[in-house]
Amino acid sequence: QAQLVESGGGVVQAGGSLRLSCAASGRTFGSHAMGWFRQGPGKEREFVATISWSGGSIYYADSVRGRFTISRDNAKNMMYLQMNSLKPDDTAVYYCAAARGLLATMTHAEYDKWGQGTQVTVSA
Repeated sequence: QAQLVESGGGVVQAGGSLRLSCAASGRTFGSHAMGWFRQGPGKEREFVATISWSGGSIYYADSVRGRFTISRDNAKNMMYLQMNSLKPDDTAVYYCAAARGLLATMTHAEYDKWGQGTQVTVSA
């Protein structure tokens, strides 16, 4: 059974940084694109960033481009999200997700495995 476990969330002041990690197990990590999504209080889950199976293609939501960096280490079955210059609007539960295919995708429906989420709170 494939499993995704996020870690690294916490409370940080505006302008600070956090690094989220996603540990994958149970299926061939390197054969799937991966992504990060988030759901803020009272909001729908939204796309944050995605990375292809090889790491060669990466896309970001406009709201995080230039501040967040997604990466993966297939040898370790790990994915990361480096978040810099955090803003209160970044407060959300962040979810790691694995896509069905190889290609990076921003489409929620193309992800079939999800982690339990990790809370990120940015104070003003």
